Amino acid sequence: MKNRYHKIIQVEKESIAYEVGVEQGDLLVSINGQPVKDALDYHFLVENEALEVCIKKSNGEEWLLDIEKDDDESLGITFENNLMDEYKSCSNQCIFCFIDQLPKGMRDTLYFKDDDSRLSFLQGNYITLTNMKDEDVERIIKYRLAPINISVHAMNMELRKNMLHNRFADRLIGYMEKFYEAGITMNGQIVLCKGINDGKELNHSIEALSKFAPHMQSVSVVPVGLSKYRTGLYSLEPFTKEDAQQVIKTIHKWQDILYAEYGTHFIHGGDEFYLLAEQPFPEEDNYDGYVQLENGVGMSRLLRDEFDICYKDLEGNGVLSRHKTIVTGVLAEGMIRDMVARLHEKYPKLDIRVKPIINYFFGEQITVSGLLTGTDIIKQLQGMDVGDELLLPINLLRSGEETLLDDMTVADIEKALQVKVSVVKSTGQALIRNILE
Repeated sequence: MKNRYHKIIQVEKESIAYEVGVEQGDLLVSINGQPVKDALDYHFLVENEALEVCIKKSNGEEWLLDIEKDDDESLGITFENNLMDEYKSCSNQCIFCFIDQLPKGMRDTLYFKDDDSRLSFLQGNYITLTNMKDEDVERIIKYRLAPINISVHAMNMELRKNMLHNRFADRLIGYMEKFYEAGITMNGQIVLCKGINDGKELNHSIEALSKFAPHMQSVSVVPVGLSKYRTGLYSLEPFTKEDAQQVIKTIHKWQDILYAEYGTHFIHGGDEFYLLAEQPFPEEDNYDGYVQLENGVGMSRLLRDEFDICYKDLEGNGVLSRHKTIVTGVLAEGMIRDMVARLHEKYPKLDIRVKPIINYFFGEQITVSGLLTGTDIIKQLQGMDVGDELLLPINLLRSGEETLLDDMTVADIEKALQVKVSVVKSTGQALIRNILE
């Protein structure tokens, strides 16, 4: 393999790299004499306590640095490319792919479909395994990379091939068997499509996936997202309240079976199903430590529990006055209103309005807050008395930035509505704090 040099764009002050003279612009050549192909190689190699790091300086000199550190201690360097390699794009044409449902004219990065096994380990992305080769699987096993998050969708392999439009989609079971035999922890995901992989197929998928427990530690079932831009795409229908109730019934049935056998609930329904079904969320213990939290499973239960804990410690008073508006998606409106009503009991002078934003940008069938845009927020709040402050949920924003999906920023919303905008973290404590402060 030809050696790849990796450009260092940042060195953390007081870090190990900083102390030994590594600088921004230097190139990483090798670690312990081994070339570094990508981020997986790097993370594996730097776990050693004794390192021999070869760095190429801007003047062409190569420095060989002997470093001793704790096995889990970072060197403190950031590379030009987080993956340290090209990203692998998706080779599937899934019937439910949300990227295919995006309107034209959005930023280019939103149209890139990644399906890179390395991102499963590094960022928690879900992957289909259709992009993988035997050597990729062996590398994951060699490096003990876990968890591997797998987009399963169906355990009927003919159905899976049809859903993904990929004739190699049936490789899934063989690769999962290798991970299972090697003791690699896995999580699964099923994007449920009405009349396609629900009903009997969902029962079959849950039963088949449970055979991989305990190394398959959890599986989430989330509803397909359908935008208004589906012209020419596979015909899919939204779930009704009754459909959601049936999905939850199936999930709870299997939870009872699998908890008795493995001591874990294993299969979990996305929060959207409970909100759509108008059924209460399961208790905290049901979520097995919230292992699927980033997949929209248990966020609402956790938010409510955090709210309750903080709420109990509030003394309340009849003097505190606040006039604010909370932005939310249509689906979560009732839950947020309930929380605000409870705060009003302790602080009767609060004037807190909950404004559900209809998603005209992607289509009214999209009801979650994470897909709201600045365009819709401004249009639907223009001319409305939003009070002294507008509260936006943090999941509207691109990670680490203040930009929404339509490239509008928090500052753009402030300017258009002439009101202070605050971004609220996804915790019950943060919601109470931002309302009362």
